[in-house]
Amino acid sequence: MKISLLKYIVLAFYTTLFAEGDSKFINRIINQTDKQYKKVLDFQVEMQININVPGFRMPKKKFKVFFKQPDKVKFNTRGFGVLPKTGLFTSPLDNFDNLRELEIVTNENIDSNNVIISGKLITDSLKVKMPNEYARLTFIPTVDVKIDTQKWVIIKVTTKIDTLKIMEISNLYDQIDSDYYLPKESNVKYYVKDAKLSKWLNKDISSAIGSNMKPQSNDMVEGNIKILYSKYKINRGIPDKIFKGLPDKDL
Repeated sequence: MKISLLKYIVLAFYTTLFAEGDSKFINRIINQTDKQYKKVLDFQVEMQININVPGFRMPKKKFKVFFKQPDKVKFNTRGFGVLPKTGLFTSPLDNFDNLRELEIVTNENIDSNNVIISGKLITDSLKVKMPNEYARLTFIPTVDVKIDTQKWVIIKVTTKIDTLKIMEISNLYDQIDSDYYLPKESNVKYYVKDAKLSKWLNKDISSAIGSNMKPQSNDMVEGNIKILYSKYKINRGIPDKIFKGLPDKDL
């Protein structure tokens, strides 16, 4: 009995030790990624968005976007927002604040230069809207964030409920001005088979791409949103008046 108790104490000690190690490692990964993100104080970019989602009709269109740290964003075309929110206009630190019970995902298929941090979505966050109270209490989404630890950028975000994949955001990056990594392409894919979740995501997409864009049906089961970025201008000192509704201009 004493031996069993001793083994239990030793096991508990090492479990706690490794958990603390993982926690420090995760914090270092998040902080390094956030540090890379915050190197870009402001930027101007042209975007082209292509939506292939059942029930939505919108032609390909380019529009100009201005961003300034920490959270100022200006679009020069009315009726548009942009997906993904994760990565481009929200800092990694803010995004990870919406997750709890963070852990490292171990997978032999993961590239040695990449790390996946997984956590449970905090559904009480103001940024998260569940379809109803039952879903909020019962279906806790899990979010896997894949980070390139050479470039310190988020390359993929996958949201799941149990084993069911709901949404996946993939980012491809370019190195700009030798020291900055910014997306050249983002792809948002929805994988939905449940009618209630379909209605929820339809509402979410409507708010994301603009209130003027309404779904023509509520039976969306999967779709794709592709965003291309070009003509970056970085750290040019964008004036605050750009974000106050005054005429846009190249900097």
